[in-house]
Amino acid sequence: MTETPIGPGASGISLNNIKVCARCSLRYDWRKSPSTLKMTYCGSLCEFGDLGFTLDALLRLERAEVQPAVPV
Repeated sequence: MTETPIGPGASGISLNNIKVCARCSLRYDWRKSPSTLKMTYCGSLCEFGDLGFTLDALLRLERAEVQPAVPV
């Protein structure tokens, strides 16, 4: 697949890296997305809004210890 440069200069911007956000339909460069799901959402707010959580928060989640039932 060949890259299609846009803009001035030899480097330009590659259209191969442009995705459309699954939530807000904004076009974004997936390599610069702060979202954990870079290829799906333009940012963490769209990820949270669509899923109800972010994968970063889910990975950092710590389970609370369950206290054993005290017999009466």
